[in-house]
Amino acid sequence: MDKQRILQYKTSFDRIAQHIVNEDYSEQVEVWFARDLQLILGYARWENFVVAINRAVESCKTQGIDVEDHFREVTKMVELGSGAKREVIDFMLTRYACYLIAQNGDPKKEEVAFAQSYFAVQTRKAELIEERLLLLSRLETRDKLRAVEKQLSQNIYERGVDDKGFARIRSKGDTALFGGHTTEDMKQRLGIQSNRPLADFLPTLTIAAKNLATEMTNYNVESKDLTGEQSITSEHVQNNKSVRDMLAQRNIKPEELPVAEDIKKLERKAASEEKKIEKTTKKLPKK
Repeated sequence: MDKQRILQYKTSFDRIAQHIVNEDYSEQVEVWFARDLQLILGYARWENFVVAINRAVESCKTQGIDVEDHFREVTKMVELGSGAKREVIDFMLTRYACYLIAQNGDPKKEEVAFAQSYFAVQTRKAELIEERLLLLSRLETRDKLRAVEKQLSQNIYERGVDDKGFARIRSKGDTALFGGHTTEDMKQRLGIQSNRPLADFLPTLTIAAKNLATEMTNYNVESKDLTGEQSITSEHVQNNKSVRDMLAQRNIKPEELPVAEDIKKLERKAASEEKKIEKTTKKLPKK
């Protein structure tokens, strides 16, 4: 997501924020209304959006948090096309409630992905939102690589290749992707401990490249009905070479990209931030 899109989304979410005064008039509480949020998150039908709200409420309950502190059902009058008015159900939501709704929304929607970071960052400065979006993108890409490698391992096990064979296949794929540099070579170049996965320290682009090559191998192993370590190795090496060639057309050499922050550290950071969201969110005033 580029900076212009981030600023556009931020402006939209800022615009629908409202403020109410708490019961002793000591401070204002920032709130959003679900009907406004529904439109910005790209949900055409209220009924579909209510599904995400209900999931968020259940998530709140599961964590032992008082739902009334963050979700409040209200009614409002809306004008119909004919000029008449009718009463509809809405929800008043805190920042934490909006975050839970985004977490339980459709992750394929770009607006939902943005909202997950927008409501997680307390000050909601554009640069902090962008930083968190990049962090989540790298975590998501790494998770996809884990999943597709697990799928390949299971796939080729059924075709006569054991765990050691899978390790050799993956290593030769790395050598092809990194222009002749082995997995261990790359760990030494980047200063990574030998017992840590290389992918935990690669930038998002390189992880995505490994992901694409592995997806291609999975697909062709099945479509070509490949069996045995030799034929699958050849397939995986060729796919990594193809991905490398594609990157080279854009003057990108994977082996020359800088080391990225340890993915485990980022996972701990993201988990820690999520634990703080509810604690730093001002609660709705008592009824």
